[in-house]
Formats: sequence, structure tokens, C-alpha cells
Amino acid sequence: MRLLEPVTTIEPPAVDDDREMLAVEDIRVTFALRGGGLGSGKTTVTAVDGVSFSVARRETLGIVGESGCGKSTLANAIVRLVPFTGRIRLEGTDVTDLRGDALVRFRRRVQLVFQDPYASLNPRLSVRRLVGEPVQFAGRARGEKLSNDAIAARVVELLGLVGLAPDAADRYPHEFSGGQRQRIGLARALSVGPDVILADEPVSALDVSVQAQIINLLVDLQERLGLTLVFIAHDLAVVRHVSDRIAVMYLGRVVELGAADELYTGPLHPYTVALLAAIPIPDPDAQAGRRRLVLTGDAPSPVAIPSGCRFHPRCPIARAEPCSTVDPPLGEVAPGRFVACHFPGELASPEFTPVAANVPSA
Repeated sequence: MRLLEPVTTIEPPAVDDDREMLAVEDIRVTFALRGGGLGSGKTTVTAVDGVSFSVARRETLGIVGESGCGKSTLANAIVRLVPFTGRIRLEGTDVTDLRGDALVRFRRRVQLVFQDPYASLNPRLSVRRLVGEPVQFAGRARGEKLSNDAIAARVVELLGLVGLAPDAADRYPHEFSGGQRQRIGLARALSVGPDVILADEPVSALDVSVQAQIINLLVDLQERLGLTLVFIAHDLAVVRHVSDRIAVMYLGRVVELGAADELYTGPLHPYTVALLAAIPIPDPDAQAGRRRLVLTGDAPSPVAIPSGCRFHPRCPIARAEPCSTVDPPLGEVAPGRFVACHFPGELASPEFTPVAANVPSA
């Protein structure tokens, strides 16, 4: 029995025009892979397959999914680091086809914080140069010629903003820990005065204790600077702490989108239920009483995406029809709730235990 019926096949909801900061529409990214043998030709891989969402001013959208689902590729497409099809809007203005100086101005407003703090910083440059050069560049873009003293003062200000001492400016990346390097990456992103920060798994390479510090720093910076944040991660527990809404991706597509609290307490897509079931509970009795939902097999290769619903080979409620033959669109099943499933919410029926109900608040 279907508990919820998709009423339409539409894109995820756009917020009011006066509040919308960033929107992407039907973003697709494909890569051509060469075959392994003579005459085998090329294979096309679709890394991002028709993703649409919008983010309001000062809102945080979390994007979560397994490694290889297309999260990072999507972020790179938004800042125009990889070719894509689809449309991108910033404050209602189409910025998809910007070139030259117009593209530079767009990138000043939308900054990407990279996943690996060890690889994203040039080891030959001091922190003063790593942060100071974009400060100087932003000044030139505004028609200002900043003095060396003004740039140095701004660097110290930015380092203080991310919790680093002024003397960090004269040190090099290898002299810092992973968490400190990620703070430098944040300072560099903030140096041009962005409106939107795309944080691409900014804590995945860090120790657990340091992860909490960086996440709290991001939340504090968003509140102080009025930033719009897209937070990408593979850990739903981390994403919940910072997000207003969450988009769950699987094999290049968004399969569920909704308010963070609603998604945690009432997941509609079986994949979301499985992700929540993987979150450990720090209570042995509650953990022992949970009914586990363990997915069988590995995620299919993006080179050979299954027919029908791309999740059906691993889905515990999949039917031969329509799951293996009809690809479910992302449809709205309740105000602000979107899911791509033929049987949304069925795991919340009496036959299944809603594991999300046992997940404690962050």
C-alpha cells in the first residue's frame, strides 16, 4: 500500500524570489572514459543526472550521500570548474553562461571550500600570501588599490575570524594541523567577501574532535556574516547539526529533499531510512532494540546504472513492477517534501520499524 502519493513531477521548491540566493536547475555532468582495450571506444559516465534545488538567503542546505554519488562533482559544476548542462541562478539572475570578468565576479560571490585541507593549499606559499593574494585581487576587482599594510591587516582580521593567531600569517601549510589548515581554507574563501559558501565535505579528513570545532565555526560564521551555506557530507549525523533542509543523493540524483527535522523523524525514501539506520546511538539499550536495515550489495557503477529505479537492486521493498522498469521522478508528496520513490513512506508502515524515530537529536 502506498502511504503517500507524489502529486506532481516538478522541480524542488524555489523560495520566494526576494529570498532565493542560489538555484540550480536540471544540472547534468557527464564524463567520457576511454575503454580498456583496442577498439573499445569511449564510455560516458553521468556523474550528476538532473539535479535541481534552491537555497534561500542565510539558509543551509545539506547534501548527503555515499561516496561517488556526485556530491563533489555537483559543487564543482556550480562554481564552473567542470562542464555541465542546466541552469544556475544567483539572486534570480541567470549566471550559467557568464564569461570573463562577469564569471570572475560570480566566483567572488560563490566560494568553494575543498574537502582535503592538505591538498587545497599551496605548500610553497605562506598563509599571508594564501589569504592576502585573494584580498588584493578582490580589492582590484572593486577598483581599489590596497596598500601592503591594509592587506596585512585584513589577513590578520580574517585569521582571527576563523580562530587563528596573527603569527599564523608567517607560517606555511605544513606547519599546521588538519583542522588549522581547514580554518586557513575558510579564511581564504572568506577573503573575497562571498555570499555563498559551498563546503565540500570540509570535515571528512579531520579527527572527530576537530570536526565539531569546524562545524561550529561554520555555523558561527554563517550567523555573523549572513552567509548562505551548502554543506556537503556523507554523514547524516553531521549534516543534521548544521542544515535547515537536506537533499539525499544516490547515483547522481536527488532521491529525497525536505526539512532536516522532518527527514530525520519521518524519512520517505528507503535509502534515507538505511542511512539513518547506520547512525550509531550512544545508548546500548536503545541500540540493541533497533531493527537494523542493512542494504545488500554495493552501489551500482555509474557506468551501468540499473533500469527503472536506480536504487531497486538494493531496496528492501522493491517490486518487479514498477521498480525495475519505471524510473520514479522527484515528486512532491507533502508541502516541501520531495521523494523519488514508487512507494514513498512504506518503511514507516507496521511491517517495518521506523529506525529514524530512534535517532537522538544532535
